[in-house]
Amino acid sequence: MIEKYIRRKLFLWYKKNYRDFPWRHTKDPYRIMIAEFMLHRTKAEQVVHVYLEFIEKYPDIEILARANFKDIKKVTEHLGLHWRAKHFSEAAKYIIENHNGEFPEDYGKLREIPGAGEYVAGAISTVCFNKPAPVVDSNIARFINRYFGLNLSGEIRRKKKIVELSAKLFEYKNPGKLLFAIVDFTSLICKPVKPLCDKCLLKNECRYINGPSPIIWS
Repeated sequence: MIEKYIRRKLFLWYKKNYRDFPWRHTKDPYRIMIAEFMLHRTKAEQVVHVYLEFIEKYPDIEILARANFKDIKKVTEHLGLHWRAKHFSEAAKYIIENHNGEFPEDYGKLREIPGAGEYVAGAISTVCFNKPAPVVDSNIARFINRYFGLNLSGEIRRKKKIVELSAKLFEYKNPGKLLFAIVDFTSLICKPVKPLCDKCLLKNECRYINGPSPIIWS
């Protein structure tokens, strides 16, 4: 079963190469959401300090929902993409007003949170609620595209085949741990430019290295 093989290899690599970040020590959907908002187009190492400062100032969703937008922006502006600041405020208010301050476990409802979209919803679903979801960002899409030799180009993370293969891959008893493993693997090995194929545990079957081959799932 190819999905089991991929997971096994990723976990073997992850066991020795995992990166330790504060948001990986919680299953609180509020904290995971905050981390994922900050991680958008930003390296994890740059996020750590801002994340810790943010959580100290706004430890729960009720406090964040009542916070002044300008004050929130002062904390998040260090991350560069200033337009992101509104996500924190709008998402908190939405959850308070529509879900009584509790994050819904339904993937579809998580997607409706302002600023969340498919990826943040998938991250919350897998990490916090241990529910499989088609988690796809540009890095995961790149890995799937390369490994299976799909040869897709452009904005591929929403392509049907990418989403289908991601959903199959995350059909696992511990999808949150798998997410962290893939995130680290795509950051350190399957890089956008000059991937370290010689250090990849999946190189013998990867179509990016070995040429085209039919995709066969169990």
